[in-house]
Amino acid sequence: MSQPAERTGVIHDIGYRRYTGARAGRAAIGGSLLWSGVLAVFGFGRSGKAKVLPFVLLGMALVPAVILVGIMVFLGRNEQLLNYPGYVTNVAFVVALFVAAQAPVLFSRDLRSGVISLYLARPLGATAFALIRWASLVLAILAFLVTPVLILFVGGLSLGARLEDELPRLLTALGGALLLALMAAAVAALVASWTLRRGLAVAGSIMVLLVGLGVTGALQAVASEQGQDTLAQWAALLSPFVLVDSIQVALGDAVSGAYPAPAADATTGWLLLLSALALLLIGLTLLVHRYRSKGA
Repeated sequence: MSQPAERTGVIHDIGYRRYTGARAGRAAIGGSLLWSGVLAVFGFGRSGKAKVLPFVLLGMALVPAVILVGIMVFLGRNEQLLNYPGYVTNVAFVVALFVAAQAPVLFSRDLRSGVISLYLARPLGATAFALIRWASLVLAILAFLVTPVLILFVGGLSLGARLEDELPRLLTALGGALLLALMAAAVAALVASWTLRRGLAVAGSIMVLLVGLGVTGALQAVASEQGQDTLAQWAALLSPFVLVDSIQVALGDAVSGAYPAPAADATTGWLLLLSALALLLIGLTLLVHRYRSKGA
């Protein structure tokens, strides 16, 4: 019987030490992923060229607010210029371009490369990962919507506007900004997560957001001319921008922005809001399903 071969392996101590500090939990992991997503959308951690477009678009959203404040400094305060809810929906074009261009950064690259399987092996799981990525895009969109509104608000107060008069309209605008950010991010996230290719994701998001906006406006105009005011009001569901504008007018007593349609009463406004939340829930459910299918 042959003798077993002598084992010659040696374990070398090369100085690695076990980690003995505190370990971050799910909350810390989620917070880090959320913040890194916001930074990635604005180009941080990427090439210099990646920072150009988001900051140019952000400037396009902010400059009109600064100009309006400057006009009021020279000509006197004008209540029509302090239309916070209207400003939220008037920057639709800029927001749509930003969302379409940057959503693939969060929702296409990892899925296309297959790296997503490594992320989903972590404790967060597919559901939390998808929702945190979506929340990162929501926060980025809010920078486009909330910052110029606050500039207008502070400018109006500095020119003598009364806080008790301006605060309700500001709250209406902030509510509209939040709803618009939630819905626009969900739409772009869905398109980017299913198309994967950056060019297709950008084109698809623009089609849904901007072309949908144009189709909605045309449909509302035709319906209004035919006396179908109810149809015109409910057509707002085809575009997040028109929908938010309609809800602000119906529930916040706001002045209509860039998409005037027959004003809905309060009951219709609440129904539109509930419908918007239902559509948002459906969109997030589909997004989570997409990530779960990749993590299975």
